This record gives sequence, structure tokens and C-alpha cells, in this order.
Amino acid sequence: MNTGILVLGHGSTLPYNKELVETLSGMIADQGDVVVRTAFLNMDEPTLKQGLESFAGTGVDTIVALPIFLAHGVHTLEDIPQELELNEDKRAVTEIDGKSVDIVYADPLGADACIAELAYKRAEEALSR
Repeated sequence: MNTGILVLGHGSTLPYNKELVETLSGMIADQGDVVVRTAFLNMDEPTLKQGLESFAGTGVDTIVALPIFLAHGVHTLEDIPQELELNEDKRAVTEIDGKSVDIVYADPLGADACIAELAYKRAEEALSR
């Protein structure tokens, strides 16, 4: 299977937000043999539609839409699923390069030991300043 990951950021008027999501996308790409692209819900580009279109020429047959959000909220439960036209199983199909490509929607990051470790690290950094 040729898999793509569409990293979904919220978007912001502040440029470092987009840079952070793009940097994180690069780090995700370094994790395995996948094609990684970035898209934003609002204020930044590429949009979700443009993000999907950016897989043209890559040969992917499945795209994981990965929201870089900590928890579910209106954006992850309503806005993104509506924009991606997801069904009740958090799946959709889009057409890229004239062929059907499956979209699978991932959950937000959630509570995870690696996030707790990072939070603790940030607290330690704050104390050391």
C-alpha cells in the first residue's frame, strides 16, 4: 500500500504556527515510508482541498488525515469531517490522478505518555530560565 499522511493544522495569522506544523510534518515523514503533506483548516494555505490535491503524482492509494490537535472539539468533530466529506466510519474517497483514493481520519493526539513527557520537559525548561 502506498500511504500518504495529510497533517492538518488549525491555521493562524501568526507565521510561526504554519512553520511549526510544516516542521512537524517533516519529522513525521522521517518516521517511515510515507508521503507527507500539510494542510490548514483556516487562515493558512494549503487548504484541506489543496492538501489533498497535493498528493497528485505521488501514487498514494490511501491518505490518513491526521489532525495535529490535542483533543476533539468542533474543528475535529464537525469542520474537518464535513470538509473531507467523511462518512460515519471516519472514511471517505477522493479522486486523485483519475483514480479513487481512500481517506482515513485519525483521532487527535490525545492523552499519551510521550505528550506528558514533553509537557514535563517544558515545565523543567521554564524552571531553568
